[in-house]
Amino acid sequence: MRNKLFFLTGMSLKRKIKTKWFVLANILLCLGIVGLFNISSIIKFFGGDFDEPIQIYIVDETNKSYDILKEQIHAMDIGYYGEDSNTYEVLPYAEEGEITDFIRGESKKYAFVLKNDKEKVLDVTLMSDGYMDTVDYQLLATAINNTKTMIATSESSIPLEEVNKIVGQVDIKREILDESKKTEDENAGMIMKTVFPMVILPFFMLTIFLVQMIGAEVNDEKTTRGMEIIISNVSPKTHFTSKVLAGNLFVLLQGGLLIVYVLIGFIVKNLLSSNHLFTGIDTVIGGTVSKVFESSFASQLTYIIPLSLILMIVTFIAYSLLAGILASITTNTEDFQQLQTPIMIILLVGYYLAVMASTFKGALFIRILSYIPLISAILSPSLLVIGQIGVIDVIVSILISIFFDYLLIHFGLKIYKVGILNYSSEGLWKKMFKALKQK
Repeated sequence: MRNKLFFLTGMSLKRKIKTKWFVLANILLCLGIVGLFNISSIIKFFGGDFDEPIQIYIVDETNKSYDILKEQIHAMDIGYYGEDSNTYEVLPYAEEGEITDFIRGESKKYAFVLKNDKEKVLDVTLMSDGYMDTVDYQLLATAINNTKTMIATSESSIPLEEVNKIVGQVDIKREILDESKKTEDENAGMIMKTVFPMVILPFFMLTIFLVQMIGAEVNDEKTTRGMEIIISNVSPKTHFTSKVLAGNLFVLLQGGLLIVYVLIGFIVKNLLSSNHLFTGIDTVIGGTVSKVFESSFASQLTYIIPLSLILMIVTFIAYSLLAGILASITTNTEDFQQLQTPIMIILLVGYYLAVMASTFKGALFIRILSYIPLISAILSPSLLVIGQIGVIDVIVSILISIFFDYLLIHFGLKIYKVGILNYSSEGLWKKMFKALKQK
Protein backbone atom coordinates (compact mmCIF):
# COMPACT_ATOMS: atom_id res chain seq x y z
CA MET A 1 0.00 0.00 0.00
CA ARG A 2 2.88 2.32 0.80
CA ASN A 3 4.39 1.72 -2.63
CA LYS A 4 1.07 2.61 -4.25
CA LEU A 5 0.90 5.81 -2.18
CA PHE A 6 4.38 6.85 -3.24
CA PHE A 7 3.61 5.95 -6.85
CA LEU A 8 0.42 8.03 -6.94
CA THR A 9 2.11 10.93 -5.14
CA GLY A 10 5.05 10.85 -7.55
CA MET A 11 2.75 10.70 -10.57
CA SER A 12 0.68 13.62 -9.33
CA LEU A 13 3.77 15.68 -8.53
CA LYS A 14 5.40 14.95 -11.89
CA ARG A 15 2.19 15.92 -13.64
CA LYS A 16 2.45 19.35 -12.04
CA ILE A 17 6.19 19.88 -12.45
CA LYS A 18 6.85 18.39 -15.89
CA THR A 19 4.74 20.89 -17.77
CA LYS A 20 5.69 23.77 -20.03
CA TRP A 21 3.50 26.05 -17.91
CA PHE A 22 5.49 25.29 -14.74
CA VAL A 23 8.85 25.85 -16.45
CA LEU A 24 7.72 29.03 -18.20
CA ALA A 25 6.05 30.45 -15.09
CA ASN A 26 9.19 29.90 -13.00
CA ILE A 27 11.45 31.41 -15.63
CA LEU A 28 9.23 34.51 -15.69
CA LEU A 29 9.10 34.59 -11.87
CA CYS A 30 12.88 34.35 -11.59
CA LEU A 31 13.43 37.07 -14.19
CA GLY A 32 10.77 39.26 -12.59
CA ILE A 33 12.15 38.98 -9.04
CA VAL A 34 15.78 39.41 -10.10
CA GLY A 35 14.75 42.31 -12.33
CA LEU A 36 12.82 43.96 -9.48
CA PHE A 37 15.87 43.84 -7.23
CA ASN A 38 18.03 45.30 -10.00
CA ILE A 39 15.60 47.78 -11.55
CA SER A 40 18.04 50.68 -11.27
CA SER A 41 20.77 48.76 -13.12
CA ILE A 42 18.31 47.71 -15.83
CA ILE A 43 17.10 51.26 -16.39
CA LYS A 44 20.70 52.48 -16.50
CA PHE A 45 21.64 49.75 -19.01
CA PHE A 46 18.91 50.90 -21.38
CA GLY A 47 20.10 54.48 -21.23
CA GLY A 48 18.11 55.68 -18.25
CA ASP A 49 19.48 58.10 -15.67
CA PHE A 50 17.72 56.60 -12.67
CA ASP A 51 20.80 56.77 -10.45
CA GLU A 52 21.97 60.19 -11.59
CA PRO A 53 21.43 63.02 -9.09
CA ILE A 54 18.74 65.61 -9.62
CA GLN A 55 20.40 68.86 -10.63
CA ILE A 56 18.93 71.92 -8.92
CA TYR A 57 19.97 75.20 -10.51
CA ILE A 58 19.54 78.37 -8.46
CA VAL A 59 19.02 81.81 -9.94
CA ASP A 60 19.81 83.96 -6.92
CA GLU A 61 18.72 87.54 -7.53
CA THR A 62 18.99 88.24 -3.79
CA ASN A 63 22.78 87.69 -3.77
CA LYS A 64 22.51 86.09 -0.31
CA SER A 65 20.39 82.96 -0.57
CA TYR A 66 22.46 80.51 -2.64
CA ASP A 67 24.85 79.21 0.03
CA ILE A 68 22.13 78.93 2.66
CA LEU A 69 19.74 77.08 0.34
CA LYS A 70 22.49 74.75 -0.86
CA GLU A 71 23.32 73.84 2.73
CA GLN A 72 19.64 73.26 3.59
CA ILE A 73 19.03 71.02 0.55
CA HIS A 74 22.10 68.99 1.45
CA ALA A 75 20.79 68.62 5.01
CA MET A 76 17.40 67.43 3.71
CA ASP A 77 19.16 64.95 1.39
CA ILE A 78 21.20 63.40 4.19
CA GLY A 79 18.31 63.47 6.65
CA TYR A 80 15.95 61.54 4.37
CA TYR A 81 18.19 59.32 2.23
CA GLY A 82 21.19 58.78 4.52
CA GLU A 83 24.77 59.95 4.98
CA ASP A 84 26.06 58.58 1.66
CA SER A 85 23.21 59.99 -0.41
CA ASN A 86 23.82 62.28 -3.36
CA THR A 87 20.26 62.61 -4.56
CA TYR A 88 20.45 66.37 -5.19
CA GLU A 89 23.24 68.37 -6.80
CA VAL A 90 22.88 72.13 -6.21
CA LEU A 91 24.47 74.43 -8.79
CA PRO A 92 24.36 78.16 -9.54
CA TYR A 93 22.80 78.98 -12.89
CA ALA A 94 25.63 80.46 -14.94
CA GLU A 95 24.48 79.57 -18.45
CA GLU A 96 23.43 81.97 -21.16
CA GLY A 97 19.76 82.36 -21.96
CA GLU A 98 16.61 81.91 -19.97
CA ILE A 99 16.49 79.30 -17.25
CA THR A 100 13.18 78.00 -18.63
CA ASP A 101 14.85 77.07 -21.92
CA PHE A 102 17.69 75.40 -20.05
CA ILE A 103 15.53 72.96 -18.07
CA ARG A 104 12.84 72.39 -20.72
CA GLY A 105 12.72 68.72 -21.69
CA GLU A 106 15.02 67.74 -18.79
CA SER A 107 13.33 65.54 -16.17
CA LYS A 108 16.40 65.58 -13.90
CA LYS A 109 16.76 69.36 -13.76
CA TYR A 110 14.86 71.72 -11.45
CA ALA A 111 15.36 75.44 -10.94
CA PHE A 112 14.83 77.90 -8.10
CA VAL A 113 14.40 81.55 -8.97
CA LEU A 114 14.88 83.62 -5.82
CA LYS A 115 13.94 87.29 -5.55
CA ASN A 116 13.73 89.76 -2.70
CA ASP A 117 10.32 90.39 -1.18
CA LYS A 118 9.87 93.10 1.47
CA GLU A 119 6.90 91.40 3.12
CA LYS A 120 7.68 87.69 2.70
CA VAL A 121 11.51 87.97 2.65
CA LEU A 122 11.76 85.74 -0.43
CA ASP A 123 9.79 85.43 -3.63
CA VAL A 124 10.41 81.88 -4.82
CA THR A 125 9.60 80.10 -8.07
CA LEU A 126 10.35 76.39 -8.35
CA MET A 127 10.50 75.21 -11.98
CA SER A 128 10.47 71.73 -13.48
CA ASP A 129 9.75 70.39 -16.94
CA GLY A 130 6.98 68.11 -15.70
CA TYR A 131 5.40 66.87 -12.49
CA MET A 132 7.66 66.58 -9.45
CA ASP A 133 7.84 63.64 -7.10
CA THR A 134 5.94 64.36 -3.87
CA VAL A 135 8.98 63.55 -1.70
CA ASP A 136 11.21 65.86 -3.76
CA TYR A 137 8.73 68.70 -3.47
CA GLN A 138 8.31 68.31 0.28
CA LEU A 139 12.05 68.18 0.95
CA LEU A 140 12.78 71.18 -1.26
CA ALA A 141 9.89 73.14 0.26
CA THR A 142 11.28 72.47 3.73
CA ALA A 143 14.72 73.60 2.59
CA ILE A 144 13.41 76.88 1.14
CA ASN A 145 11.35 77.61 4.28
CA ASN A 146 14.42 77.05 6.45
CA THR A 147 16.37 79.36 4.14
CA LYS A 148 13.74 82.08 4.48
CA THR A 149 13.78 81.75 8.25
CA MET A 150 17.56 82.09 8.41
CA ILE A 151 17.58 85.15 6.15
CA ALA A 152 14.71 86.80 8.02
CA THR A 153 16.31 86.29 11.43
CA SER A 154 19.73 87.43 10.22
CA GLU A 155 18.20 90.65 8.85
CA SER A 156 16.60 91.29 12.22
CA SER A 157 20.04 91.81 13.78
CA ILE A 158 19.80 88.52 15.62
CA PRO A 159 23.25 86.94 16.21
CA LEU A 160 24.13 83.95 14.02
CA GLU A 161 24.20 81.67 17.06
CA GLU A 162 20.60 82.58 17.80
CA VAL A 163 19.62 81.99 14.16
CA ASN A 164 21.09 78.48 14.35
CA LYS A 165 19.08 77.85 17.49
CA ILE A 166 15.88 78.89 15.72
CA VAL A 167 16.28 76.76 12.58
CA GLY A 168 18.39 73.94 14.03
CA GLN A 169 17.00 70.41 14.30
CA VAL A 170 15.80 69.29 17.72
CA ASP A 171 17.63 66.28 19.14
CA ILE A 172 14.80 64.16 20.53
CA LYS A 173 15.81 61.70 23.22
CA ARG A 174 13.42 58.75 23.12
CA GLU A 175 12.48 57.07 26.40
CA ILE A 176 10.22 54.01 26.72
CA LEU A 177 9.03 53.22 30.23
CA ASP A 178 8.45 49.51 29.54
CA GLU A 179 11.85 47.97 30.35
CA SER A 180 11.20 45.03 28.03
CA LYS A 181 11.06 47.40 25.06
CA LYS A 182 14.14 48.92 23.43
CA THR A 183 14.17 52.29 21.69
CA GLU A 184 16.35 51.01 18.85
CA ASP A 185 13.69 48.42 18.03
CA GLU A 186 10.90 50.99 17.66
CA ASN A 187 11.74 51.88 14.05
CA ALA A 188 12.18 48.23 13.15
CA GLY A 189 8.73 47.47 14.55
CA MET A 190 7.18 50.27 12.51
CA ILE A 191 8.97 49.03 9.41
CA MET A 192 7.80 45.45 9.88
CA LYS A 193 4.18 46.59 10.17
CA THR A 194 4.50 47.61 6.52
CA VAL A 195 6.92 44.97 5.28
CA PHE A 196 5.41 41.82 6.79
CA PRO A 197 2.09 41.92 4.87
CA MET A 198 4.21 41.87 1.70
CA VAL A 199 6.13 38.86 3.01
CA ILE A 200 2.94 36.82 3.54
CA LEU A 201 1.71 37.57 0.01
CA PRO A 202 3.53 34.47 -1.38
CA PHE A 203 1.69 32.29 1.16
CA PHE A 204 -1.59 33.80 0.01
CA MET A 205 -0.81 33.08 -3.66
CA LEU A 206 0.53 29.56 -3.02
CA THR A 207 -2.63 28.66 -1.08
CA ILE A 208 -4.76 29.70 -4.05
CA PHE A 209 -2.61 27.56 -6.37
CA LEU A 210 -2.86 24.61 -3.97
CA VAL A 211 -6.67 24.70 -3.75
CA GLN A 212 -7.13 25.10 -7.49
CA MET A 213 -4.60 22.39 -8.42
CA ILE A 214 -6.08 19.70 -6.19
CA GLY A 215 -9.61 20.55 -7.28
CA ALA A 216 -8.69 20.55 -10.98
CA GLU A 217 -6.84 17.23 -10.72
CA VAL A 218 -9.65 15.40 -8.89
CA ASN A 219 -12.25 16.82 -11.30
CA ASP A 220 -10.12 15.80 -14.29
CA GLU A 221 -9.91 12.21 -13.05
CA LYS A 222 -13.67 12.11 -12.48
CA THR A 223 -14.47 13.69 -15.85
CA THR A 224 -12.30 11.22 -17.78
CA ARG A 225 -13.62 8.28 -15.70
CA GLY A 226 -10.04 7.55 -14.69
CA MET A 227 -11.15 7.66 -11.09
CA GLU A 228 -12.89 4.30 -11.39
CA ILE A 229 -9.70 2.63 -12.62
CA ILE A 230 -7.61 4.21 -9.86
CA ILE A 231 -10.03 3.32 -7.05
CA SER A 232 -10.24 -0.26 -8.29
CA ASN A 233 -6.51 -0.57 -7.55
CA VAL A 234 -6.05 1.62 -4.45
CA SER A 235 -8.23 2.61 -1.53
CA PRO A 236 -9.88 6.06 -1.42
CA LYS A 237 -7.77 6.78 1.66
CA THR A 238 -4.54 6.18 -0.26
CA HIS A 239 -5.77 8.23 -3.21
CA PHE A 240 -6.83 11.10 -0.95
CA THR A 241 -3.48 11.05 0.90
CA SER A 242 -1.54 11.09 -2.38
CA LYS A 243 -3.39 14.21 -3.56
CA VAL A 244 -2.72 16.03 -0.30
CA LEU A 245 0.95 15.02 -0.24
CA ALA A 246 1.56 15.91 -3.88
CA GLY A 247 -0.17 19.27 -3.56
CA ASN A 248 1.76 20.26 -0.44
CA LEU A 249 5.09 19.07 -1.82
CA PHE A 250 4.43 21.18 -4.91
CA VAL A 251 3.70 24.40 -3.02
CA LEU A 252 6.69 23.83 -0.71
CA LEU A 253 8.87 23.32 -3.78
CA GLN A 254 7.46 26.46 -5.38
CA GLY A 255 7.95 28.39 -2.15
CA GLY A 256 11.57 27.20 -1.95
CA LEU A 257 12.14 28.31 -5.54
CA LEU A 258 10.79 31.78 -4.70
CA ILE A 259 13.33 32.05 -1.87
CA VAL A 260 16.09 30.97 -4.28
CA TYR A 261 14.99 33.64 -6.78
CA VAL A 262 15.16 36.30 -4.06
CA LEU A 263 18.68 35.16 -3.10
CA ILE A 264 19.72 35.27 -6.75
CA GLY A 265 18.33 38.79 -6.94
CA PHE A 266 20.45 39.86 -3.93
CA ILE A 267 23.57 38.19 -5.34
CA VAL A 268 23.16 39.79 -8.76
CA LYS A 269 22.55 43.15 -7.11
CA ASN A 270 25.66 42.76 -5.02
CA LEU A 271 27.73 41.97 -8.11
CA LEU A 272 26.34 44.92 -10.06
CA SER A 273 26.64 47.39 -7.19
CA SER A 274 30.37 46.99 -6.50
CA ASN A 275 30.98 47.54 -2.80
CA HIS A 276 27.47 48.54 -1.82
CA LEU A 277 24.49 46.23 -1.73
CA PHE A 278 22.03 49.11 -1.91
CA THR A 279 22.68 52.18 -4.03
CA GLY A 280 20.77 54.91 -5.79
CA ILE A 281 17.05 54.37 -5.55
CA ASP A 282 17.64 51.57 -3.05
CA THR A 283 19.09 53.83 -0.36
CA VAL A 284 15.82 53.88 1.58
CA ILE A 285 15.31 50.12 1.16
CA GLY A 286 18.88 49.47 2.23
CA GLY A 287 18.47 51.68 5.27
CA THR A 288 15.25 49.92 6.17
CA VAL A 289 16.84 46.47 6.00
CA SER A 290 19.87 47.69 7.93
CA LYS A 291 17.73 49.12 10.73
CA VAL A 292 15.90 45.81 11.09
CA PHE A 293 19.06 43.71 11.28
CA GLU A 294 20.97 46.16 13.47
CA SER A 295 18.23 46.06 16.09
CA SER A 296 17.57 43.21 18.50
CA PHE A 297 14.54 42.40 16.35
CA ALA A 298 16.91 40.32 14.21
CA SER A 299 17.32 37.87 17.11
CA GLN A 300 13.53 37.51 17.33
CA LEU A 301 13.50 36.19 13.76
CA THR A 302 15.12 33.00 15.09
CA TYR A 303 11.76 31.96 16.56
CA ILE A 304 9.35 34.03 14.45
CA ILE A 305 10.42 32.36 11.18
CA PRO A 306 10.28 28.70 12.41
CA LEU A 307 6.91 29.18 14.14
CA SER A 308 5.48 30.93 11.07
CA LEU A 309 6.73 28.17 8.75
CA ILE A 310 5.24 25.41 10.94
CA LEU A 311 1.89 27.21 11.10
CA MET A 312 1.92 27.77 7.33
CA ILE A 313 2.68 24.11 6.58
CA VAL A 314 -0.11 22.94 8.91
CA THR A 315 -2.47 25.41 7.23
CA PHE A 316 -1.39 24.29 3.75
CA ILE A 317 -2.44 20.77 4.78
CA ALA A 318 -5.81 22.09 5.98
CA TYR A 319 -6.50 23.88 2.70
CA SER A 320 -5.44 20.85 0.64
CA LEU A 321 -7.69 18.55 2.69
CA LEU A 322 -10.61 20.94 2.29
CA ALA A 323 -9.98 21.28 -1.45
CA GLY A 324 -9.86 17.50 -1.91
CA ILE A 325 -13.07 16.98 0.08
CA LEU A 326 -15.00 19.63 -1.87
CA ALA A 327 -13.62 18.44 -5.21
CA SER A 328 -14.71 14.84 -4.50
CA ILE A 329 -18.41 15.77 -4.36
CA THR A 330 -18.32 17.78 -7.59
CA THR A 331 -18.34 16.45 -11.13
CA ASN A 332 -16.84 19.36 -13.04
CA THR A 333 -14.64 22.41 -12.59
CA GLU A 334 -17.60 24.81 -12.62
CA ASP A 335 -19.17 23.15 -9.57
CA PHE A 336 -15.84 23.17 -7.74
CA GLN A 337 -15.36 26.88 -8.49
CA GLN A 338 -18.65 27.59 -6.72
CA LEU A 339 -17.70 25.52 -3.69
CA GLN A 340 -14.21 27.04 -3.39
CA THR A 341 -15.57 30.61 -3.26
CA PRO A 342 -16.04 30.45 0.56
CA ILE A 343 -12.42 29.26 0.87
CA MET A 344 -11.19 32.26 -1.14
CA ILE A 345 -13.28 34.62 1.00
CA ILE A 346 -11.81 33.17 4.21
CA LEU A 347 -8.31 33.54 2.76
CA LEU A 348 -8.94 37.14 1.72
CA VAL A 349 -10.35 38.00 5.16
CA GLY A 350 -7.20 36.61 6.77
CA TYR A 351 -4.93 38.58 4.44
CA TYR A 352 -6.68 41.92 4.94
CA LEU A 353 -6.79 41.39 8.71
CA ALA A 354 -3.03 40.81 8.63
CA VAL A 355 -2.49 43.98 6.58
CA MET A 356 -4.57 46.04 9.03
CA ALA A 357 -3.36 44.22 12.16
CA SER A 358 -1.57 47.23 13.60
CA THR A 359 -4.80 49.25 13.63
CA PHE A 360 -6.44 46.75 16.01
CA LYS A 361 -3.84 47.19 18.74
CA GLY A 362 -5.13 45.91 22.07
CA ALA A 363 -8.39 44.56 20.60
CA LEU A 364 -9.44 41.21 22.08
CA PHE A 365 -11.28 40.08 18.96
CA ILE A 366 -8.14 40.24 16.75
CA ARG A 367 -6.34 38.01 19.25
CA ILE A 368 -9.21 35.53 19.18
CA LEU A 369 -9.19 35.54 15.37
CA SER A 370 -5.49 34.64 15.42
CA TYR A 371 -6.45 31.21 16.83
CA ILE A 372 -8.92 30.39 14.05
CA PRO A 373 -7.64 27.77 11.57
CA LEU A 374 -7.22 28.72 7.89
CA ILE A 375 -6.54 32.39 8.72
CA SER A 376 -4.17 31.95 11.68
CA ALA A 377 -1.20 31.24 9.37
CA ILE A 378 -1.55 34.74 7.91
CA LEU A 379 -2.74 36.65 10.96
CA SER A 380 -0.76 35.16 13.86
CA PRO A 381 2.76 35.89 12.47
CA SER A 382 1.74 39.48 11.72
CA LEU A 383 0.45 39.99 15.28
CA LEU A 384 3.56 38.31 16.69
CA VAL A 385 5.83 40.68 14.75
CA ILE A 386 4.11 43.81 16.04
CA GLY A 387 3.93 42.45 19.58
CA GLN A 388 0.15 42.03 19.96
CA ILE A 389 0.46 38.33 20.75
CA GLY A 390 3.26 36.19 22.16
CA VAL A 391 4.98 32.92 21.27
CA ILE A 392 2.51 30.95 23.42
CA ASP A 393 -0.38 32.32 21.37
CA VAL A 394 1.26 31.16 18.14
CA ILE A 395 1.89 27.69 19.61
CA VAL A 396 -1.79 27.54 20.60
CA SER A 397 -2.73 28.49 17.03
CA ILE A 398 -0.52 25.66 15.72
CA LEU A 399 -2.13 23.12 18.06
CA ILE A 400 -5.65 24.26 17.12
CA SER A 401 -4.76 24.01 13.40
CA ILE A 402 -3.38 20.49 13.91
CA PHE A 403 -6.62 19.47 15.63
CA PHE A 404 -8.57 21.05 12.78
CA ASP A 405 -6.53 18.96 10.31
CA TYR A 406 -7.42 15.85 12.32
CA LEU A 407 -11.12 16.68 12.09
CA LEU A 408 -10.86 17.23 8.34
CA ILE A 409 -9.12 13.87 7.91
CA HIS A 410 -11.55 12.02 10.19
CA PHE A 411 -14.78 13.38 8.72
CA GLY A 412 -13.49 14.38 5.29
CA LEU A 413 -12.40 10.87 4.41
CA LYS A 414 -16.00 9.68 4.81
CA ILE A 415 -17.16 12.30 2.29
CA TYR A 416 -14.27 11.52 -0.05
CA LYS A 417 -15.00 7.77 -0.13
CA VAL A 418 -18.59 8.40 -1.23
CA GLY A 419 -18.02 11.47 -3.37
CA ILE A 420 -15.28 10.33 -5.76
CA LEU A 421 -17.51 7.69 -7.33
CA ASN A 422 -20.69 9.73 -7.23
CA TYR A 423 -21.23 11.55 -10.55
CA SER A 424 -24.47 13.28 -9.65
CA SER A 425 -24.23 17.09 -9.73
CA GLU A 426 -27.46 17.65 -7.81
CA GLY A 427 -27.66 18.29 -4.09
CA LEU A 428 -23.93 18.64 -3.46
CA TRP A 429 -24.37 19.64 0.16
CA LYS A 430 -26.96 16.90 0.71
CA LYS A 431 -24.43 14.36 -0.59
CA MET A 432 -21.87 15.69 1.85
CA PHE A 433 -24.12 15.44 4.91
CA LYS A 434 -25.40 12.04 3.83
CA ALA A 435 -21.83 10.75 3.56
CA LEU A 436 -21.04 12.03 7.05
CA LYS A 437 -23.89 9.98 8.50
CA GLN A 438 -22.54 6.77 7.01
CA LYS A 439 -20.28 4.60 9.13
